[in-house]
Amino acid sequence: MMLLRLAELNAAYAQAIDTDQLESWPDFFVEDCLYKITSADNHKAGYAAGIVYADTGAMLRDRVNALRTANIYERQSYRHIIGLPVIGTDQMSAETPFMVARIMRDGKTALFATGVYLDKLRETNGKLRFVQRIVVCDSSYFDTLLAIPL
Repeated sequence: MMLLRLAELNAAYAQAIDTDQLESWPDFFVEDCLYKITSADNHKAGYAAGIVYADTGAMLRDRVNALRTANIYERQSYRHIIGLPVIGTDQMSAETPFMVARIMRDGKTALFATGVYLDKLRETNGKLRFVQRIVVCDSSYFDTLLAIPL
């Protein structure tokens, strides 16, 4: 049951990003959340900072607002391919592999990021949401166009 619920959450999360419905992206998180993008090397070393770091829902909403109104970046979109999650023994944590292709305005498509989501979850009003989503990218190279959430 938990596997299906988390797979559905991940599918909806990816769809929101891939269809440019970024305003709904913060709704996948509880208000007192942590969202971080980091490299596997930095994660293994225990570094707290990330390439992207937000520790409240307000910071997530601010990031979306900045993407819409302040940041200047080449128009692009993503396509997520998300593997099946491995549920932790506590049933409220999971590790899920992902791949993200980036499609540029001119139509060029490239593999943009691979890695794993390290999640902690909470059920709120019957809805599963992320308390923490650490996006651990396999590569330590980050393109300067990392604008859209992974």
